[in-house]
Amino acid sequence: MITVLYFARLRETLGTSAERLALPAGVRDLEGLRALLIARGGAWGEELAPHKPVRAAVNQAMAAGDTAVADGDEVAFFPPVTGG
Repeated sequence: MITVLYFARLRETLGTSAERLALPAGVRDLEGLRALLIARGGAWGEELAPHKPVRAAVNQAMAAGDTAVADGDEVAFFPPVTGG
């Protein structure tokens, strides 16, 4: 099981801030997890689509698509943030 967190626009659009998810055997990295979530369709497919600007962190460290994801991990998805 992993914990998936959603922040800002994603939390609002998806209607949840977090979920526990059992990783299917074929999902080994962040890209695979994102594809799994996109396959849900609807808002999931729209908000997490490859052309959408979404950042991710695994265990509170910024992560790229090839970052490994394993049982017990915490994965966070969030839109890019700008400051001023």
